[in-house]
Amino acid sequence: METMFLGIVIFVFLLAIFDLVVGVSNDAVNFLNSAIGAKAASFKVVITVAAVGVFLGAALSNGMMEIARHGIFQPAQFTFEELMCIFLAVMVTDVILLDIFNTLGMPTSTTVSMVFELLGGTFILAIIKIAADETGLLGFGDLLNTEKALSVIIGIFTSVAIAFFFGTLVQYISRLIFTFNYTGRLKYTIGIFGGIAATAIIYFMLIKGLKDSSFMTAENKQWIQNNTLMLTTYCFIGFTILMQILHWCKVNVFKVIVLMGTFALATAFAGNDLVNFIGVPLASLSAYEDFVANAGGASADSYLMGALNGPATTPAIFLFGAGAIMVIALITSKKAKNVIKTSVDLSRQDEGDEMFGSSGAARSIVRTTMNVAQNISKFIPEGVKDWTEKRFCKDVMVMENGAAFDLVRASVNLVLAGLLIALGTSLKLPLSTTYVTFMVAMGTSLADRAWGRETAVYRITGVLSVIGGWFITAGAAFTIAAIVVLIMYYGGFIAMLAMIGLTIYLLFRSEQLYSKKQKNEKANDAIFKQLMASKDEKERWSLLRQHVNNTHVDMFDFIMKTYTIITDGFIKEDLKSLRKAMILSGEEKQALKKTRRKEIIGLRRINKFAAIEKNTWFHLGTNSCEQMIYCMKRICEPCKEHVDNNFKPLSERARNEFIPVRDEMIALMTQARDVIISGDYDKADAILKDGDGLKVKISTLRRHQMNRIHDESVNVKTALVYLNILQESQELVSSWRHLLRASRMFQ
Repeated sequence: METMFLGIVIFVFLLAIFDLVVGVSNDAVNFLNSAIGAKAASFKVVITVAAVGVFLGAALSNGMMEIARHGIFQPAQFTFEELMCIFLAVMVTDVILLDIFNTLGMPTSTTVSMVFELLGGTFILAIIKIAADETGLLGFGDLLNTEKALSVIIGIFTSVAIAFFFGTLVQYISRLIFTFNYTGRLKYTIGIFGGIAATAIIYFMLIKGLKDSSFMTAENKQWIQNNTLMLTTYCFIGFTILMQILHWCKVNVFKVIVLMGTFALATAFAGNDLVNFIGVPLASLSAYEDFVANAGGASADSYLMGALNGPATTPAIFLFGAGAIMVIALITSKKAKNVIKTSVDLSRQDEGDEMFGSSGAARSIVRTTMNVAQNISKFIPEGVKDWTEKRFCKDVMVMENGAAFDLVRASVNLVLAGLLIALGTSLKLPLSTTYVTFMVAMGTSLADRAWGRETAVYRITGVLSVIGGWFITAGAAFTIAAIVVLIMYYGGFIAMLAMIGLTIYLLFRSEQLYSKKQKNEKANDAIFKQLMASKDEKERWSLLRQHVNNTHVDMFDFIMKTYTIITDGFIKEDLKSLRKAMILSGEEKQALKKTRRKEIIGLRRINKFAAIEKNTWFHLGTNSCEQMIYCMKRICEPCKEHVDNNFKPLSERARNEFIPVRDEMIALMTQARDVIISGDYDKADAILKDGDGLKVKISTLRRHQMNRIHDESVNVKTALVYLNILQESQELVSSWRHLLRASRMFQ
């Protein structure tokens, strides 16, 4: 029995390694977003600074893991076996849940996930124990600590409101002071700004980042509290002088501030959030050690775990090990970059690849805000409005090559986030690091007018999606953990082993699917990023042409694949394939919409006269792609409905006449695709001519089929579906011929 539980403890620790990896991948956005978005330094330098901060934060942590030991449940009321069920369920749920959010590129809170997983697992066992209690005296208050969960929920609302408001306000004031052409306005203001920023960062590190470090004794904390004013005053004076000297030495002070802020937030994250990743495994180890040492022959389902009420510290080896794993995850994680990309894109100064679509809520918010702004604008003097517009003039914007926003905003993001978290900690407000850093970034981007009329609905939809994801995290963590605990409680070791196997499979499957997705998106994304960053007109035109060609080639590949799936699915009565084709068509439509937007943005970056000349052919190509997708949907829908209703299949005669035409269609599309890839458009005329001949063949089949419908031996339903396939196939030929012609003329 003890050996089995030891195996569970070992597996929980193995899951903790995965949890550290996926947790860091998600939380990395908290401290990397600003530095990477503003290109404050090379990616290697930013990662190195963050990695040092993460390792120091983990290593200097005091290792107190009380929340996982007795912060949510009353351990004296639970047996060893029950708590092991909870601990295993929490780790299984946490790893899978965070991995899903990482794959989707959505930042979430590791604190929320852990708290609600513990709460969900404990809640379901509490119900079981209360139901089995014959005395009727046992209540939820005896088993659960619901105050922590409530504080987390309040923390979400508080963090969102406070961070967004102050992010908007402070960035607006900062922009009025520095403008977008900030380099010419730093003579003396930069020293003061740098002094305030560095002081705020040091204050944040003392109050939040290092408050639970091993060297921060009660006496040290008390001394800092008693001398806060003196410390901040000396820091301000010293850093103001230092920053001014650095400016005179031609050092970009904003970059220094951004890197300092990145280090501070990374240190705070590792020190404070370490419990979210290793708290539960360490609690399970403590429970196991207590059971082995003190059970005295008592069974696992009867020995109560009151020992977990006592304090415990973590051996240094675990802290150093966790720090090392977090650093490795930070450096190597691809999903971390995905989460960072979401936050950066939502706060990007200019137009770019919008990750989110439009929503009704976003449209309502934009309309209401614009109406309110217009009404307020009527009462503002024209002189004030003119002066403000000059301060926000983007024509003279100073921004690093390839950056999403400038260093002024990046500095405000980091300094304000750190200051708000520190103040919240000192005032005992439950402000979440994840929520504060994200919403500050959104507030500063709003103040910088990054949310224009063309992008606002997409950005707001994105923000609402992320905030919604935070609440979904809480609900999903609670529900999944409760279900897993219930399964393991009644299923015993067999259920535990099954859950372990399922977890391993889901993680492996997730990594496979994500790698495949990234591989498919990588090429065109790289070209678009290069296009947006390029300063050379000829290079931009070459990159745009390459991007458009790739779009056309991908469309040919998609249509050939999908057309074959649909027609084979109808002929072979394969409902699964037809359903798959419907899903693929919908996804391709959304992908084309995003691609079209990217390429239009690219068109704006090439020579105006060249863009006007190529406009017609670009839009003809895009419209042709769109029509081809619509053809797939119009073919697939009636075929799927026919097969789903188990109506009569296509006759052998119809199959024999259609398949050669279908194969000829695929062969010609393959030739057209190869022409676009090679750029040898001399062959295009021959392919277009053959395509015209194919249209004639399909038209002939249509006439024959229309005549057959009058034959009573022919099934009407099947005949009409087949007629629709022929009609849409003819349209498909016209569309891909237009696409080939447009591709040739766009060169």
